[in-house]
Amino acid sequence: MSETLPARFELLATDPNSAARRGRLHTRRGVIETPIFMPVGTQGTVKGMLPEQLLDVGAQIILANTYHLFLRPGHELVRTLGGLHRFMQWDGPILTDSGGFQVFSLGALRKIDEEGVRFQSHLDGSAQMLTPESSIAIQEALGADIMMVFDECIPYPAERGYIAASTARSTRWAARSKVARHDPSAALFGIVQGGMEEDLRRQSAEQLLEIGFDGYALGGLSVGEEAELMYQVMEWTLPVLPVQQARYVMGVGTPENLVEAVARGADLFDCVMPTRNARNGVLFTSFGKVVIKQARYRDDPGPIDPACDCMVCRRYSRAYLRHLYQSNEILASVLNTWHNLYYYLQLMRRVREALDAGSFAAFRSEFHRQRVAAGEA
Repeated sequence: MSETLPARFELLATDPNSAARRGRLHTRRGVIETPIFMPVGTQGTVKGMLPEQLLDVGAQIILANTYHLFLRPGHELVRTLGGLHRFMQWDGPILTDSGGFQVFSLGALRKIDEEGVRFQSHLDGSAQMLTPESSIAIQEALGADIMMVFDECIPYPAERGYIAASTARSTRWAARSKVARHDPSAALFGIVQGGMEEDLRRQSAEQLLEIGFDGYALGGLSVGEEAELMYQVMEWTLPVLPVQQARYVMGVGTPENLVEAVARGADLFDCVMPTRNARNGVLFTSFGKVVIKQARYRDDPGPIDPACDCMVCRRYSRAYLRHLYQSNEILASVLNTWHNLYYYLQLMRRVREALDAGSFAAFRSEFHRQRVAAGEA
């Protein structure tokens, strides 16, 4: 790879007992230490968090959503106001998804053909369309540092004939996405589809490699399949992707999913789980999940997690956090989100440290032992 590519991946270490790897992803807005989790900022904000707070919890890169920002406030407005970084006051790298997953989730409100996807806006019912070309134009207008090709997220389960036709179309859309890119300093990642079919996953990966992208992602996971099947898809597909480029598993997932995906060779992750669970009063800890609304925490003076050194665990009691949640206070979402993101990002930091030290196998084993002890495995 040329040193001038917009997303240069530097491989620092590999684990002798698995496919896990430690690396650095160089982008135009800074270096990302991998493996890394990306907080989801769908509408140009990670819900409940200021940009400065994201830095405090260890965020290096965030994800924003093409579909939502296209509909509101509009990508041209964001461009006029200096791009998404200035608009939301986040100076670090931003990855934008292509809108394919959001369109997939619209169900009957969408129609897919070779040109793209016609759909009704969930905001006002207006007729809209996304194509590979318009998706890239929107992402460039937003100023994304890492853009994703436009694709179709295949539902699970699905008939093989549909999977094959959809995957072939996504490959054609990927080629059109690459042609549509005008900003050479913004990276563009291809997305491997193929459903839960081994040969179609491998074929999709190989065809994307022929087109050539700055990095590669696995799409169409976390759509209802069992965890073991998800891991199997990773095992089929990740080894096909280039060692010298970043590998992104989209929409994943639980802490267990992250550790196991790292073990299979993935570098980047995103998921709404830590932020959405936080707003619903579910907190991630070293000993399993805490459902803060439960009555047993009513007079509990202890922190969420005695092993956690985040600001929330240092300062606030379970009793107070339960009170905030039960009172429907905004601060409940803020503090719960802070803790959950801190947990996820510190988990990734500990994974990186284990890979640096050559002790990932021991880390992985101890991580799962703790989950079993907590009754979560």
